[in-house]
Amino acid sequence: MSVISKPPVPMPDTQAGLAYATARKIHPRQVSGTYRSLKWWATALLLAYWHLAPLIRWDRGPGAPGQAILADMAGRRAYFFFIEIWPQEVYYLTGMLFIAAISLFLMTALAGRVWCGFLCWQTAYTDLFVQVERLVIGDRNARIAFDRQPLSAGKIARKAAVNLIWLLIAAACGISFTLYFADAFEQLHDIFTGTASPATYGAIAVVGGFCYLLAGHAREQVCIYMCPYGRFQSAMFDEHSLIISYEAWRGETRAPAPASRDFTGRGHCVDCLACVQACPTGIDIRDGNQLACIGCGLCIDACDTVMDRFGLPRGLVSYDSVSNLAARGQGVAARFRLIRPRTLIYGGILAVVASVMLFRLVSRPDTTVNVLHERAPLFVQMSDGAIRNGYAYKVLNMSAENRTYSLTLSGVEGATMDMVGGRVPAHATALTLEVPRDSVGTFQVFVSAPPSSLADKKMPLRFVLTGAHQTVVSETLFAGPEK
Repeated sequence: MSVISKPPVPMPDTQAGLAYATARKIHPRQVSGTYRSLKWWATALLLAYWHLAPLIRWDRGPGAPGQAILADMAGRRAYFFFIEIWPQEVYYLTGMLFIAAISLFLMTALAGRVWCGFLCWQTAYTDLFVQVERLVIGDRNARIAFDRQPLSAGKIARKAAVNLIWLLIAAACGISFTLYFADAFEQLHDIFTGTASPATYGAIAVVGGFCYLLAGHAREQVCIYMCPYGRFQSAMFDEHSLIISYEAWRGETRAPAPASRDFTGRGHCVDCLACVQACPTGIDIRDGNQLACIGCGLCIDACDTVMDRFGLPRGLVSYDSVSNLAARGQGVAARFRLIRPRTLIYGGILAVVASVMLFRLVSRPDTTVNVLHERAPLFVQMSDGAIRNGYAYKVLNMSAENRTYSLTLSGVEGATMDMVGGRVPAHATALTLEVPRDSVGTFQVFVSAPPSSLADKKMPLRFVLTGAHQTVVSETLFAGPEK
């Protein structure tokens, strides 16, 4: 069973003829509780990783970058601690993106939009920006009153203070982004001394500018209208997925709190709107699951506080499944079903892809070869009658040491090799190739064979590279004239 995701209910608009309701500014109220604490911890960990991860050092030997996490665009490498990714291995990036997508699907099937509520960068920075407003202006009621005040010197000063702090946070976000693409300590020195490249300052402006606009001004509009995840999230829910839920069977009929505090014959909801005021997207969770709900759980903390005040059981608003809500309404014990078809499918796909990538990383050779046959011309007949083909032979040495390889041929009888720029005798049967550490060696190799060895106009030819306790065989073709 899929859970129907309701769109956010627009606020009434007094202007007739408008196609869309006027956007209203959301002023979330400060709450305390379990979910608020979890959100602060998640925000702290995310921002700590973002700003501090580029500063972690990792020794890869002399001449290699000493930064643990680095996308070295100039050197055409990506580093993540002991893992080094070359441009030829871009499929690892595809695999990681696929793992991220399936992980998100599994996370959603288990616990709804827990990613949006706790782990999303937009949520983390929006939380931080709202907290700046609270510190400078005040909590919800103070901010609403502040917005309604006429323009004055004091209002301008406090607005300027808020925006200045936002800009500093956004600039730090942009600066941290650039640290992942160059040595962090050198990059910081260049940025603050004005000697960094225009591209660096441009990246800071773009990333920091979007951080300022999205977290400071767009806020919940990003989650409701810009993020595609919220649009298809309900397709990954079922009746056992944990989502923010309101126990209507217990809360209705709602009414203001009785002076006697006697809730006999009525619902536990006192219609205080604490859950609505705490919501960062401004929805009323009592209307059911909605597209705009990001699953942050702040409405749970707000409602639990009210329940405590009146001596009522907590959990009127809770992180629970549709199945459990129905069970409790009928007096049946609730239970969480972790193992079910969609979680098994998502988990199985995730395990297979992760295992394949891990096996490939562990078993990948540190020497790879690429052979490209020259096509203009396909072959040349020499003055002695021999047929010669040209090849671009590339050896990728991904190890941390210089290596010497031996190159031989097989497949065409009597074939010999010559190498442009190589210190080898003409028509050699073996070549010695020297490739520096962590680099690509490119060699122009000519292979010659007597016409008597060519049974067809295209013969299979194998280059055999030996060295560093491994052998790499590359299949290609040797072209000759029609027989």
